[in-house]
Amino acid sequence: MNKTPTLKLSDISKHFYQGGQRLDVLKKLNLEIKPKEIVALVGPSGSGKSTLLQIAGLLEQPSSGQVFLDGTDCGASSDALRTTLRRDYLGFVYQYHNLLSDFNALENVMLPQLIAGKSKKEALEKGGWLLERLGLKERLQHRPAELSGGEQQRVAIARALANTPKILLADEPTGNLDPNTSDNVFLELLNIVKETGLSALIATHNMDLAGKMDRELLLKDGALTEQKTTLKIEDGKNFY
Repeated sequence: MNKTPTLKLSDISKHFYQGGQRLDVLKKLNLEIKPKEIVALVGPSGSGKSTLLQIAGLLEQPSSGQVFLDGTDCGASSDALRTTLRRDYLGFVYQYHNLLSDFNALENVMLPQLIAGKSKKEALEKGGWLLERLGLKERLQHRPAELSGGEQQRVAIARALANTPKILLADEPTGNLDPNTSDNVFLELLNIVKETGLSALIATHNMDLAGKMDRELLLKDGALTEQKTTLKIEDGKNFY
């Protein structure tokens, strides 16, 4: 069994300067996410959850420390390799869907696959399967403006999963939705991540949903602490 962490953050620190003063957002954080593990990232607004996810996703450099993806030291990688790692290893879901308005739901999910070199047939089949799995079988040809907020976010989730990443990074993926829609979309996200065997790091303010993941990490005052939580995933389809 592969014991190499899908994601490893080693002594990660990040600081900014504001008004001439140094702000330490992250302070020598250490984090490991195992293959197929789903981890919740919780913490108050402004605690640095988005910054942590940006660093883990190779979108922002830490002030110090190392990021490893599947054992690869990303800090020692060239810009070209970092781009390849983001494409091949990472899937991103944000609070706002950021879909391409001129393309329908299926095309939005096909596009990243085509960019990665998949054939149109492969992209069509994978995109259709993901969208159907997320309850959008009848909405494949609809453009974002013709979809509800929850439907748009489902498309964004399918797009993030389209290239079968090793790890999914999600930053408040349902934070822009009403509570009922948020819960439904979030549970669908957890189900499909579990079924496809990905690792995931998901930032959320919803403590009930956080408790449905394998582990829960609290980010506060620049430090990460493990929270006590009970695993509530009985199988790939049922969450209690």
